[in-house]
Amino acid sequence: MFKKIFIFFLPFLFYASSLYAEAKPVYLLPIKGVINPITARQIKEGIRYARREKSPLLIIKLDTPGGLLISTRAIVEEIMSANIPIVIYVSPSGAQCASAGTFIALSAPILAMAEATNIGAAHPVSLIGGMGKEMEKKVVNDAVSFIKGIARKNKRNVQWAEDAVRKSVSVDEKEALKLGIIDVIAEDEKDLLSKLEGREILISGKKIILQVKNSRIVPLQIKPAEKLLQSLSNPNIAYIFLILGIWGIIGEFSSPGIGFPGIVGTICLILAFFSFHSLPINIAGFLLIFLAIIFFVLEVKIASYGLLTTGGIVSMILGSFMLIKPFSFIKGISTPLILGVSIFTALLFLFVLFFVIKAHQRKVTTGKEGLIGEIGEARTNLNPYGKIYVHGEYWNGKSQEGLIEKGAKVKVVRIEGRELLVK
Repeated sequence: MFKKIFIFFLPFLFYASSLYAEAKPVYLLPIKGVINPITARQIKEGIRYARREKSPLLIIKLDTPGGLLISTRAIVEEIMSANIPIVIYVSPSGAQCASAGTFIALSAPILAMAEATNIGAAHPVSLIGGMGKEMEKKVVNDAVSFIKGIARKNKRNVQWAEDAVRKSVSVDEKEALKLGIIDVIAEDEKDLLSKLEGREILISGKKIILQVKNSRIVPLQIKPAEKLLQSLSNPNIAYIFLILGIWGIIGEFSSPGIGFPGIVGTICLILAFFSFHSLPINIAGFLLIFLAIIFFVLEVKIASYGLLTTGGIVSMILGSFMLIKPFSFIKGISTPLILGVSIFTALLFLFVLFFVIKAHQRKVTTGKEGLIGEIGEARTNLNPYGKIYVHGEYWNGKSQEGLIEKGAKVKVVRIEGRELLVK
């Protein structure tokens, strides 16, 4: 009796188990922008989440110009030690996987690209200053051995991997497939899952056959705080924070004791320096911008009638254009942004300079010099010496024109020592 019931319900059990298997989604982790510690943390958390949820596959959708080698090594380690299937998908069309992104892409068990994408150009770039020939040779050789080991482990084109570092070669998706660099070209994520169906891969020494054709794709949400930190790697945003920081510090110097400009300026400078640690900075450009700060602060203190301001504007423009290294893995600061910021700064300081010049031309109204031209009263006869009352104070007076009687109105002509010369 029980046997018949079991046989009757057996198909339903298989159906229920298949539904349960299909319920496991494929997770999609979008990574866009410069590779930095924030990126490394996002990928690490994404892998751990997909592993905890027992996902059949994690798709890392990659679009990057490159980034920090130290963060790249951390990401490669996470991907190669993960015990779940991972596919790096260079997407959407027009995306790139350059420099550090090439190392990350080659480390995945499965590598796919969308149409009109490219991969390669992985020659190391120094973030600050330049490298000597001997140091560059060491760094390049280290990067070559690193990328060759990655390519060899995943049975990819080792020679091309070496050329990507030594010669900065880059290829599109069709050539990459032909050279044995990638595994598949896919139009989108659904097409990717369809083409990966039934593919056998080796994960932690175990053969796994992918069954993901009908799986649901669930994008992993990146935390707002991490989105903010990731956006700081944009050179334009980093530059804006740097300029705001400069204005804040200058405002604090020009009006000490206010506090607010100094606080905001310091916070902006810290955020700018956080951004610069993952960007290829030219030290000469940074020093020129720093020199511009010094010129602006000195203008406020010394008032050179525009000479220091002009020098500061020129230094800021030159430094801004030089700040991000040319031919590096990331685009430089936007030219309209540099010109806009420089023109606004010039107008701001010309406005301040106008009031400084007017203040210097204005008649002195404080101290002894402020008494010249004031009208007072003789409190004694001045013949030629006596006492006068002017500006709420008693002074020793000296007549410039003979006897001045007590009670007469007098005008201060000049100051001689501790006496006021009057008429």
